[in-house]
Amino acid sequence: MGKVLRSYELLEERMKEIYFEFYRETYRKGTALDNKTKELIAIGASLSSGCQNCLEGHIKKAMKYGADGEEIREAVAIAVGVAAATIVDRSDLANFEMDFNELLQKAKKTENDT
Repeated sequence: MGKVLRSYELLEERMKEIYFEFYRETYRKGTALDNKTKELIAIGASLSSGCQNCLEGHIKKAMKYGADGEEIREAVAIAVGVAAATIVDRSDLANFEMDFNELLQKAKKTENDT
């Protein structure tokens, strides 16, 4: 039989307890956000961080707290938008550092000279 994935197995017990206490605190009742909203945020965060198990768990929890397909799809769309904006931001910064248009003009001039 194959190996079984065991979450948190590599964390020492003390660190697990600290993590779980923090997690429980973020989902306690009486805070500014209701649990459905927290789970929709967690879906976006899971997508951003690339945590597949987190994503599946938070989708299930969002539905448990009353999120419908339209709300979940909207949370995903927002995460996609932020990810796309990240690429635009990085390309803007790269262009600022290297002036892409200037490089293109130099390359075109070199082509024309040969």
